[in-house]
Amino acid sequence: MFRPADEQLKILCAGAVQIETVDELRKKLEESRAAHRPLRVKLGMDPTAPDIHLGHTVVLRKMREFQDLGHKAVLIIGDYTAMIGDPSGKTRTRPMLAPEAIKRNAETYFQQAGKVLDTAPDKLEIRYNSEWLAGMSFADVLRLASHMTAAQILQRRDFKERLQNDVDIALSEFLYPLMQGWDSVVVRADVELGGTDQLFNNLVGRELQRDEKQESQVVMVMPILPGLDGVQKMSKSLGNYIGVSEPPNEVFGKAMSISDELMWGWYEMLLGKTQAEIAALKAGHPMEAKKTLAAALVERFHGAEAAQAARDHFDNQFSKKKLDEVAEPLAVPAGKIGLIELVEKTGAFKSRGDIRRIIQEGGVQLDGQKLTDPKVVIEPRAGQILRAGKRVVRKIELAG
Repeated sequence: MFRPADEQLKILCAGAVQIETVDELRKKLEESRAAHRPLRVKLGMDPTAPDIHLGHTVVLRKMREFQDLGHKAVLIIGDYTAMIGDPSGKTRTRPMLAPEAIKRNAETYFQQAGKVLDTAPDKLEIRYNSEWLAGMSFADVLRLASHMTAAQILQRRDFKERLQNDVDIALSEFLYPLMQGWDSVVVRADVELGGTDQLFNNLVGRELQRDEKQESQVVMVMPILPGLDGVQKMSKSLGNYIGVSEPPNEVFGKAMSISDELMWGWYEMLLGKTQAEIAALKAGHPMEAKKTLAAALVERFHGAEAAQAARDHFDNQFSKKKLDEVAEPLAVPAGKIGLIELVEKTGAFKSRGDIRRIIQEGGVQLDGQKLTDPKVVIEPRAGQILRAGKRVVRKIELAG
C-alpha cells in the first residue's frame, strides 16, 4: 500500500522550508507502512474571505502529495478561529468577523480546495473547529491558556515587533495559537502543514499534543508565494492575488502580468519545477515560458480545453491584436464625454484615482491612439476600440 519511507520522504521534503523534524517524519512513515495506517495530515484554513488563491495552493499541493502517497488529508475550516483572525504577520488587531460572513465564506471552501485535493472520502476529512471550540466553557479556556506563558507568546516575531512599536495587541490574539494548536489535539494530527508564517502556531500544536500525552505532530512549513506585484505575499486584502475560482481568461491574463523574475519562482513553488527544468525554460523566450505557466495554472483549475481557449483569447487580444473579435461592448451616450468618465463606464476600476493614474502612465488607448491627459474630453464613435490597462478591451456602442 505504501512506498518505502525514504521514497516518500524524498517526495515530501521537496520544496519545504523547514520540517520539525525530518527524523520524526521518517519514523512516522515507517510505522505507517508497517501498520498499513495512513498518516493524518492536517491543514487549517480560516474563511476570513470567500476566495482561496494561488498562495494557498502551495500548501494544498503538498497536502495532495501526501494523499497520492496513501495518507489522509484533514482539512480544518477554521470557522471559529476566523472570528479572531490569524494575527500572523499582522501589524494591528483585526476586527472580529461576524458569524454570518464566516459562514458565507466557508460554504465555498470545500469546492475550491477540491480543485487541488483528492476529495474521495477515504482521502479527505473535512472538519469545522467550531465543533470543539464553540462548546468550551470559560474554565476550559483557562485550562487551555495555562499551557503557555505570556513570555512564550511574546516570542512571536510579529507580537514582539508590535510591542516594541507600541502597537496594541488584543488578548484574544494571544489565544489564537492555542486554539489552532488544540485543533491538532482533537483531530490527532500526525503532520501539520502551513506557510512559514504559521511556524509558531504549528509548534504550539506539538507542545499541546505532548501535554495531552499524544505523540507530537511533525510540522512542515512551505514558502510564502509572492503576489502579482512580486513584493508582498499574495493576499486578498492587498489585491495582488489570483483566485482559484476566477474565470480562465482572468487567471491567464493576471499570470501574464507578472515579472519575468517572479515567473521563475512561481514555476518552482506552484508547478514543482526543478532548477534544471527552469534553466531549460530560461534558454527559450520568456514570453513563451510565461504563456506556458499561465496555461498550466488555468488547466489545473479549469481543465485543458479552458487553458487552450484562454491562451487563444490572450493571443488574439494582445499578441495578434485582433481586438475587434475579443472586445466586449461598452454602451456610452452619444456626444462628448470626459476620458475618465468613459473609462469608468467599463466598471473595471475601483476609483477615478486609479483611472487617472493609468491614463497618465499611458495605459489608455482609443483606436490605438494613446491618451495621457485625464482632463481630455472626446466624442467617441461607434465601433472604436477602447483599451485601458492590460486586460480591459471594449468596443464602443452609442446609446441614445
